[in-house]
Amino acid sequence: MERNSFWSYAVLGIAIGLGTCIAGMSLSHALFEIRAAERSVSVRGLAEREVEADLAIWPLGFEIATNDLADLQRQIEAKRETIREFLAAAGFDASEISLSSPRIRDTQAEYYGREGGPKFRYVAQATVTLRSDKVQLVKTAMEKAGDLVGKGVVLTGENYGRATEFLFTALNDVKPAMIEEATKNARAAAEKFALDSGSKVGKIRYATQGLFSISDRDANSPERKNVRVVTTVEYYLKD
Repeated sequence: MERNSFWSYAVLGIAIGLGTCIAGMSLSHALFEIRAAERSVSVRGLAEREVEADLAIWPLGFEIATNDLADLQRQIEAKRETIREFLAAAGFDASEISLSSPRIRDTQAEYYGREGGPKFRYVAQATVTLRSDKVQLVKTAMEKAGDLVGKGVVLTGENYGRATEFLFTALNDVKPAMIEEATKNARAAAEKFALDSGSKVGKIRYATQGLFSISDRDANSPERKNVRVVTTVEYYLKD
């Protein structure tokens, strides 16, 4: 009886051992299959385009100094009107021209209690802003801005933060094609990697669209813009 029990336990132990071994082999094979399926490569695709700005914002700033407030107001209005006439003659509509409140300083108050001081008590900084989609016309008008000097208006250039802006606002029109181009370039890079490693490119595992950036082509041509986007794509690799 004891002999039979011994052989029963022995057979059971062998069976359990074989089962564990087979299960381990199966699990190992399954893990290998999972790892093999997860082989991937992450690449980046770049797309760039050169475009023309479609909006120009030109602030025409000027400064006035006088000792009389009434004279200050009169000069502000006169110079504003001169600038408006200049822009109208250049081909711009009244709706494209806007005025901002002048910034007026009382230099006497600033120097109160101190000796000396500036010659003029009141100093005003005013701006007439042109906002137009006629970008090339704006460029032409800017080249002729010196004509205003002969009419008594001296522009303050880019002082006081009045820098001319050239903007590209039609980004949504070029986004789809640029994303497609960047994705194609990413796949081409993945295929090159796969070829070198003896693999093939499979489906996309993960993808992110980078931010679009818009920058001036160069310092001398702010109306020409470079649009750039980089996408990151991870592809499965297969044998």
